[in-house]
Amino acid sequence: MTSVVQAPAGTFIGRRHGPVRRFLGIPYAEPPTGVRRFALPAPRARFPQPFDASRPGATAQRVPLSAVTTVPEPSVPGEDILNLGIDAPAADDARTPFPVLVWIHGGGFLAGSPASPWYDGRSFVRDGIVRVTVGYRLGVDGFAPLDGVPANLGLRDVLLALDWVRENIAAFGGDPERVTLAGQSAGGAAVLALLSSPTGRGRFRRAVCLSGGFFEAKPGDGFLERLGKRLGVPPTHAGFAARTPEQLQRAVLDVRGDDALVLGPVIGDDVLPVPVATGLAGYGHDVPLLLGATRDEFDTPADPDGRAAGSRVTDTLFRSACSRAAAARRGAPAGTWLYSFAWPSPVYGGSAHCTDLPFFFDLLDAPGVPEALGPRPPAGLAARMHADLAGFVHGRTPAWGRAAGRPGDPAREYGRPGTPHVTDTTGAFDPVVPVPDTEAGAGAC
Repeated sequence: MTSVVQAPAGTFIGRRHGPVRRFLGIPYAEPPTGVRRFALPAPRARFPQPFDASRPGATAQRVPLSAVTTVPEPSVPGEDILNLGIDAPAADDARTPFPVLVWIHGGGFLAGSPASPWYDGRSFVRDGIVRVTVGYRLGVDGFAPLDGVPANLGLRDVLLALDWVRENIAAFGGDPERVTLAGQSAGGAAVLALLSSPTGRGRFRRAVCLSGGFFEAKPGDGFLERLGKRLGVPPTHAGFAARTPEQLQRAVLDVRGDDALVLGPVIGDDVLPVPVATGLAGYGHDVPLLLGATRDEFDTPADPDGRAAGSRVTDTLFRSACSRAAAARRGAPAGTWLYSFAWPSPVYGGSAHCTDLPFFFDLLDAPGVPEALGPRPPAGLAARMHADLAGFVHGRTPAWGRAAGRPGDPAREYGRPGTPHVTDTTGAFDPVVPVPDTEAGAGAC
């Protein structure tokens, strides 16, 4: 059954699936091709004719990170990659607009797909939430620090998508004044970056970071030079523009080796004038933040490289970021809350990176879940985790205590063996050394 919405951006024809109205592939910006490829995103002109929003939009990912990924991440061909998807309740008699969850996918800023079935919004719709997924530029096109090119184009894409949501989401039943920005892995890092940015102010009211971190790029490390040599072009705007996004993505995967984070947010422009940890001390203090990590991330027995490196990647990249963010926001009136996901997947032998997603989205029946979680993941745990996330999006205060980046911080722990599905505890992040008091911010800008 079709579903038609008339919005300021145009008329959109989606599909109705029971209680869910689904609109896919809606462009929020002009295609980043030709002269627009390495330029600021340009708002999409209003569609003069009805737009068919029944199929997934093109994805920036041309090449997945690997042949098999934990999260199913389909690549969709096409140039109109700056698009978004909306799952909205079909309740025609709703008296008040629904809160909105805007989701940023992960993938190391190199890959990932907003069309993943793991990001299906039907469980959020069931709980009275409009879910929006955002496509943004990846890899060199989105995050390479090139002379003469605006930095952080991928983040600027998300900012423009948030503007589109503010202007149009009411037509889909959403409340533009109750937008939560959320993401996982690189998407979670993007949330922290925009929370720390002066340009993010006022564009979202709540923030959720799942297994994110302070993944700033490190200009000057020689990576772009090695990439240019691999491609046979100078490491410049003109050089990389002579290669297609697919050629660039394949070359990045070849050159990066074991370094998963070769590109990311760049410090020093108007979007990120200071490092993310510093920015969190000055901006976003009026935005409640829920953040956490899985207990093992990349340190499970099925992925031994992290342990062999001599220090846990989990603590170095992920859990430490949670404590540092809480410390930077110490005293923020909006509050910071920590969670730790500890349910061990029988497939990985631990609580691996991404395995919390089907629980938070309450999608244990999604494609690819048995391959990642085994045949019988606990439905009760998914119900509790999803309820906590949905409650946060609805504006409810989490039931456990606020964090301040100190030893003994309160946290909600999910799925630790031998305990109930949910345990409110303290000190779950104590193995990570928190930021000293002198590095924690005290005021908002």
